[in-house]
Amino acid sequence: MPAYDPTIFEGAAAHYRSGRPPYSQQLEAVLAEEVGLDGTGRLLDGVCGPGILTLRLAHLFQEAVGVDPDAAMLSEGRRAADDLGIARVRWVHALAEGLPEVAPGPFRLITFGQSFHWTDEARVAETVYDMLDPGGALALIVHTVEGRPKPQSPGPPPIPHAEVRALVKKYLGSTKRAGQGFAPARTHRFEDVLVRTRFGPPQSLFAPGIPDLVRDTESVLSGYFSMSSSAPHLFGDRAEDFAREVRELLAARSPDGVFWDWPGDTEVVLARRPR
Repeated sequence: MPAYDPTIFEGAAAHYRSGRPPYSQQLEAVLAEEVGLDGTGRLLDGVCGPGILTLRLAHLFQEAVGVDPDAAMLSEGRRAADDLGIARVRWVHALAEGLPEVAPGPFRLITFGQSFHWTDEARVAETVYDMLDPGGALALIVHTVEGRPKPQSPGPPPIPHAEVRALVKKYLGSTKRAGQGFAPARTHRFEDVLVRTRFGPPQSLFAPGIPDLVRDTESVLSGYFSMSSSAPHLFGDRAEDFAREVRELLAARSPDGVFWDWPGDTEVVLARRPR
């Protein structure tokens, strides 16, 4: 695994919470039923970013711990926790590869929300296996479109992702960027990694996505600025030019500045430690 690049999400933290589409409204219920969550035990949210998942699930535990190597992301998480009045969260500035020392177990549930691919997957999976309570679980949570039924738009036009991505390509080139380098091509699934660990074959569960999710122009723009491949620092002094072109494109596609978003259903790749 390449050494960690601290610039991967430079400038993205302020855009993450408003720019990333939410997970299914039924995610908490699915996890509570499958893992037997009852307000006891502890949660570890690995590579937690600004704590979107950490704060959504914190009420299901006695304590939640969010771990992330980006200090700006953790600052956003602390601010959101304060705004929401959630006091049962501890934030740890560290890589997931620093587990278990940076956040010792045991934990009832360990989650990675669209972030496990940033880790040394096999190593981290074997590490967190030993950090789980007997009967506990590792949950890798992602948005999944492929193979899932697509609902009808509630009215507004869809986000013109292809055209926005063309603008990203215009400014940053055709090779997908990531920090100071380029994003490696991913050729495997989480399941391919987990099946070779002590977890064995995982289970895939789906919680229905939000069919009528509507976002405005600034949320769409923030969504792109929240990504490693189009984080603000990559544009240098042309970030405002890019933002202006995106706003002009979106205004042409929706004069009301409102768009339908369908990020897919919320998939939970669930791996358990036996009792």
